[in-house]
Amino acid sequence: MSEALSRTVTRRRTLLLRDVRLGARGPRGSVTITGGRITAVTPDMPPDGADDVLDAHGRTLLPGLSDAHVHSVQWASARRRVDLSAATSARAAAQEMARAAGGAAEPPDVPLIGFGFRDGLWSDEPHRDLLAWAGERAVALVSNDLHTAWLSQAALARLGRAEHATGVLREHDALDAVARLGQVGEDVIDAWVADSLRAAAARGVTHLLDFEYADNLRDWARRPSHRRLPVRVTGAVYPEYLEQTIADGLRTGDPLPGTDGFVTVGPVKVFVDGSLNTRTALCHEPYPGAGSDGLSCGILQTPPADLEKLMARAAAHGLHSAVHAIGDRANTIALDAFERVGARGRIEHAQLVDPADLPRFARPGLVLGVQPAHAPDDRDIADRHWRGRTDRAYAYADLLAAGATLRIGSDAPVAPLDPWRGIAAAVHRGAESGREPWHPEQAIGLDAALAAAAAGRDAVRIGDRADLVLTEEDPGDLAPHELAAMPVFGTLLGGRWTYRAD
Repeated sequence: MSEALSRTVTRRRTLLLRDVRLGARGPRGSVTITGGRITAVTPDMPPDGADDVLDAHGRTLLPGLSDAHVHSVQWASARRRVDLSAATSARAAAQEMARAAGGAAEPPDVPLIGFGFRDGLWSDEPHRDLLAWAGERAVALVSNDLHTAWLSQAALARLGRAEHATGVLREHDALDAVARLGQVGEDVIDAWVADSLRAAAARGVTHLLDFEYADNLRDWARRPSHRRLPVRVTGAVYPEYLEQTIADGLRTGDPLPGTDGFVTVGPVKVFVDGSLNTRTALCHEPYPGAGSDGLSCGILQTPPADLEKLMARAAAHGLHSAVHAIGDRANTIALDAFERVGARGRIEHAQLVDPADLPRFARPGLVLGVQPAHAPDDRDIADRHWRGRTDRAYAYADLLAAGATLRIGSDAPVAPLDPWRGIAAAVHRGAESGREPWHPEQAIGLDAALAAAAAGRDAVRIGDRADLVLTEEDPGDLAPHELAAMPVFGTLLGGRWTYRAD
């Protein structure tokens, strides 16, 4: 091979983005990308000397967005399930499922699954008797927070639980039931997930942390063999797969073999409590109207001694922990465990916090995975069930002021996989939905929200990986509802377009 030809073969192509706005309310300039990384950021508008040139005409360039909490299969499946988000009662939800059953294209032996009901404000109770119309068809209704599954008699029978008194399962039982009833072939679910990832890329997403209730490392090792991923993925590990992960010699942050670096090993996920809508979030104070059955303050899913043992086992083998904690008592338990074990990792949700714990959230090596889009969705339920305490619910301003590190996620399908909704909710506290802001004192600034939604990246810098989003508008110029619906022009992953509006 001649020297000239060798140079041609090995030379890395360059992409020039001309006339971009560098960040929200930032100056205009140009960015050069070579070999998947940002190699120049200049204030001028260089001539078209690169291999590929895009004149952005002043569109805004930001670091690519990272959804810090996703359930990939649940989200991909929910996009195809019966929408129950508008149901105002158990009876209305059952009627919506009956209407869907009448027009369903799937054969009767395929379970009919609905998603998105919120029973925290209902005046009636879910019960299998309300699904008697289903007959021999397995029907399941999944709550918006994924912590409740309401099943027909046929669905209960499929699971070997035909004698269950109400047909309403909570927490682990609910997660297991939905996973079993919703099973489809790997090729089908991989196609669904790929479709949802393309939709995520169209909203500027370049990375997600997947907390699907599954053997995530095995599943993601399979998916890149079918198609090149449009986003980077970090896969969480559940306790039942911990020992295999240790045996495989994998540590948090390691690239997963066979995925070309697109998939990395995430933290070990463990639950301390449940959820607000299900009234299983573990709190210091009882829920209004709760009985004295030992569950009046929520539930403890993992006792502190067991939590610390699991976290210590993971930490000894280089695996961080991600601790699900929603209620204030659950967050206290999670913080205690991180301090006693000395581990690095994450607390997921942190929806209600004890003011005395605020300084503890600034612990080095601790990240809070938060979901601001839940606040406008949950505000009415929180006002009822956390009455008198909502000034410290979704308390992002207080957490930031205390020195906590925030990372914004959606918890899709609990909220849509769309970081702009979370950004807008963090900044505007529900005003983006057309309502009065809810506890506006807990709003955070736009720059802080953008960084929290971009895995901490707060600017476009030379040397960074060219995972970028180009927006049609400057986020700093938009009204609350416009920010939530931000139009995206294009998304780059390692300098490769994964979405372009044109």
